Amino acid sequence: MWQGIDRRRFPRANYPCRIVLLKKGTTEQFCTHTENIGAGGICVVLEKQLDKFCLVELVLYLQDGYPPVECDARVVWSVKRQEEFDTGIEFLNIRDKDVLRLERIIQACLKSQEKSSRNKPTP
Repeated sequence: MWQGIDRRRFPRANYPCRIVLLKKGTTEQFCTHTENIGAGGICVVLEKQLDKFCLVELVLYLQDGYPPVECDARVVWSVKRQEEFDTGIEFLNIRDKDVLRLERIIQACLKSQEKSSRNKPTP
């Protein structure tokens, strides 16, 4: 499982929330949850593989009590694991206010995760 900041352009945090994807030009819809989230995109688990660069409409239900984030997005990678697919999705034309909202949530998650890892007893 992913445990913190890696070498991506945007820091990622473990922040499970509900997401709905609608594959552009089709009626295919996917309801799932995030594996991790960043200001530039998310990782989700899907039952079906989506092609790289596939365009989707995205609705992201954050746990902060505000309306969902809605934007277009693009699949940037997909890796099969068991019967499901880890899928990386990049936000496109996301509103600035939604990026700021995501950044606040991510920073709070990372601080909380860092604090809890510091407070774990050493064996």
